[in-house]
Amino acid sequence: MHELIRTVLTFIVVLGVLVFIHELGHYLAARWRGVHVETFSIGFGPPLARWRDRTGTEWRIGPIPLGGFVKPHGFEGPEEATDEQKAAWQPGRTFHDKPVLSRAIVILAGPVFNFLLAFVLFSALFALTGRPSIHNEIAQVETGSAAAAAGMEKGDVILRIGDHEVHDVADLQATIASMPGSATILKVRRDGQEVSLPVTIGDSGGNKPHGLLGVMFATEISPPLPLPSAIVAGAKETWSVSVQTLDGLWQILTGRHTARDLGGPLKIAQLSGQVAQYGIASVLSFMGILSVNLGLINLFPIPVLDGGRLVFYILEAIRGRPVGRRVQEISFQVGFALIATLFLFSTFNDLSGFGVFRWLASLAG
Repeated sequence: MHELIRTVLTFIVVLGVLVFIHELGHYLAARWRGVHVETFSIGFGPPLARWRDRTGTEWRIGPIPLGGFVKPHGFEGPEEATDEQKAAWQPGRTFHDKPVLSRAIVILAGPVFNFLLAFVLFSALFALTGRPSIHNEIAQVETGSAAAAAGMEKGDVILRIGDHEVHDVADLQATIASMPGSATILKVRRDGQEVSLPVTIGDSGGNKPHGLLGVMFATEISPPLPLPSAIVAGAKETWSVSVQTLDGLWQILTGRHTARDLGGPLKIAQLSGQVAQYGIASVLSFMGILSVNLGLINLFPIPVLDGGRLVFYILEAIRGRPVGRRVQEISFQVGFALIATLFLFSTFNDLSGFGVFRWLASLAG
């Protein structure tokens, strides 16, 4: 019960902060570009609390912490607005009347703030606790893995894979990934001695399988960095996480990784509870990684997401007039269906990973 409470609370806090920062970007950009903001909501559903500030914006906290929204004044255009809405428009403060650049800035600001949050979190962690680095020393061998079958042990340092000399963990992982099902020799250093271990690299399966070894590597944390160095390291880490995230998605799209690796809200909740065991630094690092993911996902050119709207604004800037209303409506319907499908699919993956369907099958049996 204690672990469940910790998981739920950590998930709510992590997701709540990420959503708040994302929507804060939209809110501040709208204020900057002279657009009145009618509503700022964190969470969905009937508001648990609401209040109105001196600028007239209504702030809400909803019971379902899976997102939020900012509603700029006049977000609906003249073709979609009712007579009542048109009558309430404040001249010069509506979203639809602003130049396309201003509208694009308001939409782009949400993902940008997610990247800024990640940068700030990584920089602060490196300045306060130091920067972690991964070494090719084995910290844990997974039971039943290729490494376990080869007799690898905690503390082994991998020096060579076949004829390939290992330079770092990234090089090691890339080499192993390119050798699914291959039989080779691992040269490791164990207790000061070099040991040769025959191994058959594991196979992930799928249309384009990748190799698996089944080990976790040791992590070393440097002393706290000076602030200028921490800022540079924070920027590099934000970029690195972005590249790794896009590479992982590309591998799923190209079949190198199975789509079963795609996780959803339940997986995020589970990971939130796990990282909370290791303290606030781990939670903040996890939050930084998720913030990058949220920023990238929202930039995808899918209608309904921020990236989809930006595509429409780019086309409007090129053509000199907005994309037709009918085209936008159909695009948003397709985009909504795609996002709903991905949500259901990732949730199905989460439930499968938790063994829910095996448990139900056992009850039926």
